[in-house]
Parts: sequence; C-alpha cells; structure tokens
Amino acid sequence: MARHDPVEAASPPAGGVGRALRGLASRFRRARGGGVAILFALSLPPLLGVVGSAVDYTYASRAKAKLDSVADIAALVGVKVSATMPTATVAKANATASFNGNHTPLPRVTLNKVDIAVTDNGLVRTATVTYTATVENAFMGLFGFNTMQIGGSARASSTLPTYIDFYMLLDNSPSMGIGATPADVATMVSNTSDQCGFACHDLSNPSNNYYKLAKKLNVTMRIDVVRQATQQLMDTAQATQTASGQFRAAIYTYGASCTVTGMTEIAALTPSLSSAKGKANSIDLMTIPYQNYNNDQCTDNVANLTAINKVIATPGDGASAAAPQKVLMLVGDGVTDANYPSTCTQPTASGGRCQEPLNPSVCEAIKARGIRIAVLYTTYLPLPTNDWYKKWIAPFQPSIGSRMQSCASPGLYFEVSPTQGIAEAMTALFQKAVSTARLTQ
Repeated sequence: MARHDPVEAASPPAGGVGRALRGLASRFRRARGGGVAILFALSLPPLLGVVGSAVDYTYASRAKAKLDSVADIAALVGVKVSATMPTATVAKANATASFNGNHTPLPRVTLNKVDIAVTDNGLVRTATVTYTATVENAFMGLFGFNTMQIGGSARASSTLPTYIDFYMLLDNSPSMGIGATPADVATMVSNTSDQCGFACHDLSNPSNNYYKLAKKLNVTMRIDVVRQATQQLMDTAQATQTASGQFRAAIYTYGASCTVTGMTEIAALTPSLSSAKGKANSIDLMTIPYQNYNNDQCTDNVANLTAINKVIATPGDGASAAAPQKVLMLVGDGVTDANYPSTCTQPTASGGRCQEPLNPSVCEAIKARGIRIAVLYTTYLPLPTNDWYKKWIAPFQPSIGSRMQSCASPGLYFEVSPTQGIAEAMTALFQKAVSTARLTQ
C-alpha cells in the first residue's frame, strides 16, 4: 500500500505563535505610549494569518487522513480473495461500494473526483484508488486563499487463485499387488510355496488366490495405499482451494481386468472433490483370468499415457475457471510389461513380451502441449528370490527411477521409498504442483 499526496500547504508550530501573542499582549498592557498600540495594530493581521493558516492546515490534514483510510479499505476490498472469486469488474464495483459506504461527508470538504481501477495481470490482481478534494478555509480566506486542495491514493495487490485440473493416472496392474513395505513382502514370501511377494488377483481360483491370502494375512498391498492416498488427496485439495471450483479432479486406472487393458475411468473430471473421493474407493488391483494369462502383458504405460493425452483438453493460464491449467499425476512403479516385439529397449521374452522402464518420449508429447506432469514413482522393490525378476527386471532396475524422473516436469517428481508413505508423498507432490503453478506464467 503506498500513498504520495501531501496537503498543499504548510504552517508554523502553533505553540510558538501562542507564546508570541501572549507576550505581545502583555507588553501592550504595560505600554504607555501610543506607538505600541499602533505597532500592535499593524502586526495583528499577519499574526492572525499565521494562526489561521495553522488551524486551516490542521483541519485539512485531518480530512485527508480520514479519506486516506477510506481509500485504503476500498483498495483492500478490490483485491480480496473470497470463496466465490469475483471478476475484476465485480471487484471494482465492490471497491466503489466500499468507498462510498465508508465515506462520511465532512463540513467544508468537497470530494471532487474518485478513480478506482482493478486490473488483472496474469495471476496478480491490483486495485488502485485515487481521490481529490477541496477544503474550504475558515481563516485563510480573509487573505484571499479561500480553498485548499488535498488528494491521496491507495494501492493493493494480491495473488489470484490458480485454477487447476488434476488428472490422476494410477497404475493398478498386477505388479501393484506387491506388498507395500518390505515387511508386507516378507509376509507374502514366507506364506507362499513359490515365495512370491505379489498378491496376484487370479480369478481361476477365486477362493484361494494370493490376493485373498494377502487379505487374510492383513498384508497391505501397494494398490491399497494408492487408493487411500488418492482419497486423502481429495480432502487435501478441498482444504487447500481458496475459491469455489479452483481445483477439479479426474481419476483413471490402467484397467479393471487384464483381459481388457486400457485406461479406465474411475471419476470423470469434476469440481466435486468429495464425489471423486467416494468413487476412488473402487480403485483395486487389476484381475487376471489365470496365472501367466497373455504372458502377463497388462502394463502398457505408453498406451495409457497416449490415451489420457487425448482426454486432457488444451490447458489455459489458470487465471480463471474457464481456462484452468492442466496437471497429469502419474502414479506407478515405472515398469512396462506389454507386447512390443520390435520397439522394446530390452531383450524380449517369448511372443515379443517387452519388459522395460518407462519410455519418456510419450511424456514429452504431453508436456509439449503445456500440460505439466507430476510423477510419483512407487519404487519397484527388488525380488531377489524371484527367478523371473532376476532375469528380466534386475538388469534395468537402476534405470527405472531415472526414466520416471525424465517423464516429470521440473520439480514435480517424487519417489516413495519403502520407509515413506505414499499418501504423504502424493500430498507433497500436489502441493508442489500448486505452489509452482504461478511460476509457469
């Protein structure tokens, strides 16, 4: 807030004038010659002028202070961020109403002009209030100075809410059935004949599959934590937004079944974050008809990222609900398991089964449209007791994280180690996406 308009006048200290007048009066009473009376008569008009100017200046200063206060309040009203964010036009009307409502007419003060402007520059709103007024002088008019001009200005600014649409793409393929922590993995290994750390949702034996076993042993699978974290994130987004509809969310998984893989909608884009939270409760591990169905090729990262790229509309600058920014939140372990016999970056198994780290080129196509990508890499835990892991995954294990990080936009990458919580990591990633949104303008 700044102001640079002093009252256009100046005055001597009133205390000194009073002492001078009292001294002159005392000497005038003691004097016996007519010369003193004449001298006093000659000096009285300028002395009265000095005293009168001090009185008039003080009154004008008080009037200016009151108008400055009114202008300050109006400027703050003009940039107020509320649950229902007004447009700049409405904000100007609110600031004008505030000035008029708080301004009480003062005797001998005429308000000449009030200018109020509210402008948006990107995500910054600025309100400027300027005024001019005329003060009628009580004493200085005797000397030809009938009025005094005063004026002032107030300026305030605030950051507008950034409107963002969040698209969550969650890997729920069989590999997300791994235990959420090393302890969970160890529990599964010690309770399965083949020492498997995965709770595969095998439908060929619906009453006795590893998914059922994990539930019986109270083993928390990584997909369980992802589901809970997604629901918690909806609460976080609801609590974080400062304007109604500031954040919208959409939720997708890699598919409900390995028989029909492909991006599957859990919740369409909605401003009702509570509704999205409720629908997120259905997030679960992808089912498979039987062990090794279709060579377990159920995790096609490229196909799912390509599909969601088609769903996300062209992003805006985030300055209004009509032009939201777009953020894709990818949550997964970063390993593709799909049929790419000729383009796979790793040796392929029988039938062209491709197991490789995420190919970031598909991410570049998304980012080129102005969509930011936030990546939560749920660390692919080594399975040293599993022969398939040792032969096909272990050779590229060290590059999984770096590929996932290459997919992410700057500053929007988070890896969840076994000692960290997915919910906390997802919240941190969301907050980073929101805090860096303004830096993209």
